[in-house]
Amino acid sequence: MTGFTDWARKATDPSLAAGKPEALAGLRVLELCPGHFGGMVAASILGEFGAEVVKVEPPGGDPLRRVAPEGILLRGTGLPFLSEARNRRFVSIDTEGVTGRGLLRRLALSSDVIVAAEPPGRLEAMGCDYLSLREERPQIVFLALSTYGSFGPDADRPVRDSDILCQALSGAPYIVGEPEREGSRPLPHEAPTRLGNWHGAFVQGLWGAFGVLAALRFREETGMGQAVDLAGAEALMMFADYNITWMHTAGKARERVGNFDPAVFPYTYIRCRDGYTFLAAYNDEAFESLMHIIGRPELARDPRFSTPKSRVALENERALLSILEEWSGGRTADEILSAVESYTSKKSGPGAAVVTGRVNRPLETLEEENWTERGCFVRADDPACGKLLLAAPPWKMSGTPARWKTGCKPPGSDNRDVFRGILGGTEEEYRRLEEAGVFRHSE
Repeated sequence: MTGFTDWARKATDPSLAAGKPEALAGLRVLELCPGHFGGMVAASILGEFGAEVVKVEPPGGDPLRRVAPEGILLRGTGLPFLSEARNRRFVSIDTEGVTGRGLLRRLALSSDVIVAAEPPGRLEAMGCDYLSLREERPQIVFLALSTYGSFGPDADRPVRDSDILCQALSGAPYIVGEPEREGSRPLPHEAPTRLGNWHGAFVQGLWGAFGVLAALRFREETGMGQAVDLAGAEALMMFADYNITWMHTAGKARERVGNFDPAVFPYTYIRCRDGYTFLAAYNDEAFESLMHIIGRPELARDPRFSTPKSRVALENERALLSILEEWSGGRTADEILSAVESYTSKKSGPGAAVVTGRVNRPLETLEEENWTERGCFVRADDPACGKLLLAAPPWKMSGTPARWKTGCKPPGSDNRDVFRGILGGTEEEYRRLEEAGVFRHSE
């Protein structure tokens, strides 16, 4: 254990975050993203770093509240919304009328950052588009999220943003999944495969928050805000890695290869007695070490496997996987880890670069001491639905740590506080607006 290890454990302990300053304290973020999970992710990140986030919902609540995998609702709210609706104030305004739109514009002009996924025409009608707002508040930072972006031949397509559409447009799912067999009708699983749980939405939100932070840094120097325009498909294209360059250079499309890899092998998941484990050997020396570990040292000289180029031929990868699983099939993931560590601990340099690790089921991840000690999960008592286990902010920071402070609340829970505290209205004015149906709240 190094001195930094011991220091980092104490200095970045998430349980001590409450007593430390927040990097974005004093900034206000207005979230105008009904039905857009990527917008929620972006606002959540800014809120975790201390910004005051005000989420505006339509009178019936954000449509995402009703998205419920397997129909699971907690007090009327689905799990995806509950997982992301943290560190916010919840306002519900009827913006169909002039009064509601005026209130929304006042909120926007009182904010430092707008996170918006509403169609540009609707924002303009409400006086909450970037060009209108910057005339009165030139320092405003405006994040516009959409499927196709704010300009381009497809920008005006009347389509609501969706994770799987953004994935499809990015090209990323085409190279993920099992390959189609030559000369045979493809089986259902031999198809482009979507990237995890709402991966496109999360990536769009992450890159969106990143752009906002860069814009805020520039504003510190100049006093000027700016627009940040981000398309969901475009955000995912960043994860195409070297594949776009490869396809362009080679003049042909990369096809799916499943868990095989066209650049290095072994670098894959293999079956073991209690599930799956990851196994990789990144160079010739590491491959020779791995062959010793599995009791087949002669294979390091086999022409099929003796060079990195020969090992990544697909037929050779399949043959090598079969050999590895003959060895791994009778061992648990822990036994494989022990065998690898026992051998590589006697090596140094490239020969020690054999890597393995269990492919956890989600509940197994929760039980691992490493993640528990690092505070990777929050056990929250959510006012909207009771006790929840949620993912904690992943950043461990010694000075201005991100943190979970509050959970989901019903639509309109903060109407009064926002109207009086931010807009400076009186109680009598608020009651009149509430009676007129401009401010709505959950029953």
